[in-house]
Amino acid sequence: MADQAHKTTDSTGEPLLSEVLQRWLNGKQSKTLADLSEAFGEKSFAIIFLVLMILAALPLPTGGVTHVTELITMLISLELVAGRRTVWLPRRWLKLEAGKLLAGKGGQRLIAVIKWFERLSRRRWSSLLVRRGVVSVTGLLVFILTLAAFVAPPFSGLDTLPALGVVIISLAIILEDALIAVIGVTVGAAGIGLEVAAGAAIYNGLNSLF
Repeated sequence: MADQAHKTTDSTGEPLLSEVLQRWLNGKQSKTLADLSEAFGEKSFAIIFLVLMILAALPLPTGGVTHVTELITMLISLELVAGRRTVWLPRRWLKLEAGKLLAGKGGQRLIAVIKWFERLSRRRWSSLLVRRGVVSVTGLLVFILTLAAFVAPPFSGLDTLPALGVVIISLAIILEDALIAVIGVTVGAAGIGLEVAAGAAIYNGLNSLF
């Protein structure tokens, strides 16, 4: 039996996300957010969350671009809460080059992360993830975790876990594995806890000085 790492399809015969995304990145077609949404259809919300938040989730220099991607992610997450089935963005944001966000190490690390979760994933309680109430709650969780990443102090690294939580939740939706969604929420919540603890420590330190 072929090793999972060499498979190109999942247990249902569908192409693996890592393979599809790698081909999309290697292709010569336009790679804007609009193109990304069109290419991945019904899972476009999750794939856009994944692409936009991976830079904040990885210890890579971003030049401040993560604040832009986080703002876009928060807007789209609210659309999910509101029940939209398709992604809407201002035309200027739709032209954002997703391919450039994933150029170099960013793209390869994302593929590596996806492959790791593909080896772990099974279709566990997948029907839960598409229920209307669960979809809205998922959008709200993505908004909260992204907001936590957005307000984290620059260069503190405190944005990493909330952003990683969004990445994992997005993968859970794409891979149709509710257990992975629970892992994502746990990771994101731990990140928020660290932010709160760090803020409390700074506040107490300032109080002791004055």
